[in-house]
Amino acid sequence: MIKGLIFDIRKFSIHDGPGIRTTVFFKGCPLSCWWCHNPEGQSFDPQLVERLSRCIRCGSCVLVCRQGAVQLVSEVPTTDRELCLLCGDCVEGCAADARQIAGHEMSVEEVLDEIQRDLPFYESSGGGVTFSGGEPLSQVEFLVEVLRACKRIELHTSLDTSGYAPWDNLDMVREYVDLFLYDLKLVDDEQHYRYTGVSNQVILENLEKLSQKGHQIVVRVPLIPGITASIDNIQAIGSLVSGLGNIERVDLLPYHASAEGKYDRLGLEYELAGRASPAETEMLELAETLKGFSLSVNVGG
Repeated sequence: MIKGLIFDIRKFSIHDGPGIRTTVFFKGCPLSCWWCHNPEGQSFDPQLVERLSRCIRCGSCVLVCRQGAVQLVSEVPTTDRELCLLCGDCVEGCAADARQIAGHEMSVEEVLDEIQRDLPFYESSGGGVTFSGGEPLSQVEFLVEVLRACKRIELHTSLDTSGYAPWDNLDMVREYVDLFLYDLKLVDDEQHYRYTGVSNQVILENLEKLSQKGHQIVVRVPLIPGITASIDNIQAIGSLVSGLGNIERVDLLPYHASAEGKYDRLGLEYELAGRASPAETEMLELAETLKGFSLSVNVGG
């Protein structure tokens, strides 16, 4: 039985496609964007998440850890992640829910069962299910099977993707996807590589192919001050996107620092610590720049 690694399933989502939706988050992504708001979705392996703000200092995690990976340091439970085997004993032993494992294997049936619980909301709102991440195309075999299962019960499907995958992966899933939410960050390849760790050549090629084949696409651009939120980059995106067909609109997604705490909980360094969100006037100026290319633009997703 094929299984996928999922790190979250969120209900009543209203920003990941039309209507009320359930968003399924696939774990693992080939990009390492400096501003990633789901850092728990980057690794292809399960990870320990520590919410020390919830910790009541009871010491149960120290007592149950058979590897000796959790020790009290100044009365605060501290985990040596090199020793941790992700067995989950400390998670089970934590009464305060201060410890979690991000990433669990799920079958197609288990994912579909979660999705189907909200069928009345999809039907009344014109919603459906969105597959996000991480990068769902990195688990393409599982993604195909879940998409097929969703189409068998006539659900509207959206795929939120970076586009960084072999075209064969997109070709496998596209007949089951009603809407592509396509992330487009930087047009300059050198800058793209610097801030995401990969070239954008495949991303741009795949976007063009999807457009040529008539798929419905919403392009989503994260506005990161000092990186993507520049007139030059937005003009380049406008020029590129306006030359494509079947682009429903461009969503400008303002950066916010709310994910910074996630990095701490994963024991990771956050590259953009202290970075402020773009000003409203700046976002409106960038939106007007895109509208100058005769594009439909939405600020905020």
